[in-house]
Amino acid sequence: MADEIEDELLTSGAPAGARIGLRTELIRRFEVSPSVMNEALRILRDRDLVTVKPGAHGGVFVANPAAQVRLGNLDLWFRQLRLDPKHLFEARVYLEDLFATVALTRATPEDIRAMQWALEEMRAVSGDPRSFLEATMRFHLAIARASRIEVLIGFYESIITVLGATLVRASYASDQHEEMMRHNLEVHANMAAAIRDQDAVALDKILVLHHRDLIWASDPSRSPHVDDE
Repeated sequence: MADEIEDELLTSGAPAGARIGLRTELIRRFEVSPSVMNEALRILRDRDLVTVKPGAHGGVFVANPAAQVRLGNLDLWFRQLRLDPKHLFEARVYLEDLFATVALTRATPEDIRAMQWALEEMRAVSGDPRSFLEATMRFHLAIARASRIEVLIGFYESIITVLGATLVRASYASDQHEEMMRHNLEVHANMAAAIRDQDAVALDKILVLHHRDLIWASDPSRSPHVDDE
């Protein structure tokens, strides 16, 4: 019941302070007992998603809505994340550029195999948006580890751990997601091939394509690194 109400809040994009309804209204709408609704509301309060106010002007209200960001063809929602997820993804992208450039000269055959395994996983789970995001982050982590820049790898691992731990929902933003996922997979496969072949020119072109696939929630018309292109 709590998950169902949370899904409604995520899809509606209701802001903090928005009134969801009276408890009795929710009981009638969802056709559950008062005890079930009370427990669901307790869970949602523990998640810091709703507040319940008594009185004539009371009811159930949105407390802290999940933060949303669009990344490529993925709509992502994060709960209890103190930073704007857009900022974390932006930091992730800048680090990924650096790692790919350095991995071009440092990657071993074992590193290339790790990238290929991650690509195979991306292909296998492309129908599941959350699993696809997680597999994509593992692909970029394989590139990061190939750079051998240990301090920055630690920062990168922290970023993806935080994103993974606070992600509550992922969905495809377009009905054309199958075509877009094929394009995304091709870009990542070409990235791995450029690193394998130590082809700096090809890698630069692929990174530009990769950036153009990113759509930020604050301004979908702009992508990091390619503002003037």
